Amino acid sequence: MKQLSWISRILVGALFIVSGLIKANDTLGFSYKLEEYFTVFNTPWMSEYALLLAAFVCILEVILGVAVIFGTRMVTVSWLLLLMIVFFTFLTFYSAYFNKVTDCGCFGDALKLTPWESFTKDLVLLVLTLFIFFERKNIKHGGMKSDMVNAGLSLVLIAFFSFVVINWSFPFWFSAGLLFATVMLKQVLPSIPNTIVLGLSGIITSYFTYHCLNHLPIKDFRPYAIGKNILDGMTIPEGAPKDSILMVFQYKKDGKDFEFTPEQLPEDLDKYEFVDRIDKVIKKGYVPPIHDFTITDANGSEYTEDFLVREGYSFMLVAYDLTKTCDKVQNEVNALVAKCDENKIPFFGLTSTAPEETDKIRHEYQSMFDYYYCDATTLKTIIRSNPGLVLLKKGTVVDMWHHHDWPTWDEVNSKHKLK
Repeated sequence: MKQLSWISRILVGALFIVSGLIKANDTLGFSYKLEEYFTVFNTPWMSEYALLLAAFVCILEVILGVAVIFGTRMVTVSWLLLLMIVFFTFLTFYSAYFNKVTDCGCFGDALKLTPWESFTKDLVLLVLTLFIFFERKNIKHGGMKSDMVNAGLSLVLIAFFSFVVINWSFPFWFSAGLLFATVMLKQVLPSIPNTIVLGLSGIITSYFTYHCLNHLPIKDFRPYAIGKNILDGMTIPEGAPKDSILMVFQYKKDGKDFEFTPEQLPEDLDKYEFVDRIDKVIKKGYVPPIHDFTITDANGSEYTEDFLVREGYSFMLVAYDLTKTCDKVQNEVNALVAKCDENKIPFFGLTSTAPEETDKIRHEYQSMFDYYYCDATTLKTIIRSNPGLVLLKKGTVVDMWHHHDWPTWDEVNSKHKLK
């Protein structure tokens, strides 16, 4: 049991650190996923706290990962690990069984898992966590040699996940710095309380979370990332598998409901009352990375292709909800729009706010550009900022900015040679 517990600590610790960092990189995206769960469980009032809870979970995962690797405060840590894993196992089972949330968000957009894959992953983690839990009173913080071995083995796993699975080196370098800083701190200050040592992990991770939240994720795994072409992302490749559809007939007889495929239709069909004919998707075909991007005006006329095939540069302001947008940046927005007009560079807005409310806010901000409309979820996916700015060139995302980093004309022109 002791060896199983030790192996479990390395596996669980490494996975928790990577999982926490991936979610911390895109805390806002994780908060959107939590809002989905709150809707499913009919607790919409929790959505107000989604962002705070998302940040807390990211930071806690990294702290617990560091703690379990070094065997620090294991009675408390093992309880927290077990409670978290049991809770997440329940969530992923519920999502898988009832098909409510199709992606658990465990690894953000970096690694998409089906509900059943997520549930299987959590079952494995639950078993590993139980090994740790049952040995919790026998696990003690070791010396420098033990710490270095544990840190080294954990980094091997983190390196595999970073370089092979998600192709993002940051979790490895962040973890290497964090783990070895923890080892050295314990050696330089051997009497320092373990709570302070773990607090260091929390502070560093909190800063990373804060930075990504108030700017943009340092790694963008979404299909609208810089360098991606939106039209290409919407295209289904030739020969791609299509949905496998099963035709089903619905009937009633003696107050009971029946479903038949064409081959199953009974001989006494005339005794059944026809209800409906439906198509059931047996196997999902290829779904393009971008499948819900449209640009329409207030009347519903579509302009998607017009904007995406346009030659030259164009600016797209993205604000999924204008009623919640940042007011402080509006003067900078108007200044950039004025320079765009002067240099004949198109500038337009995308929002999901109702047209009447959009017109009201547009006049309030004296916005001298047109707004078009798109689905809120799509706009949240494009950029983690409300508002955010995207620079396009013939459908390709050239650059993007958070409203805290809103650029001037000269800054953009110097970087991208607009004129």
